[in-house]
Amino acid sequence: MKLEKRTTIYFKPKLYRALKLKAASTDHNISELVNEAVTIALKEDAIDLEAIEERKKEKSKSFESVLKELKRDKLL
Repeated sequence: MKLEKRTTIYFKPKLYRALKLKAASTDHNISELVNEAVTIALKEDAIDLEAIEERKKEKSKSFESVLKELKRDKLL
């Protein structure tokens, strides 16, 4: 049996009201919605970190050189 941890989160009043309404309209409780949102955010972070790792060896360009190319190609 996994034990869930308890914490206190402070929401802005309007955000809390929206969260309560969403919970009521989806038959989920606030904890479930917050857990789902945090899980999604952490998965996105993991994907971003994987992409960064994969692209570490790529040659980088300076912003100035990109601007020069865009001007050369008459895109700016």
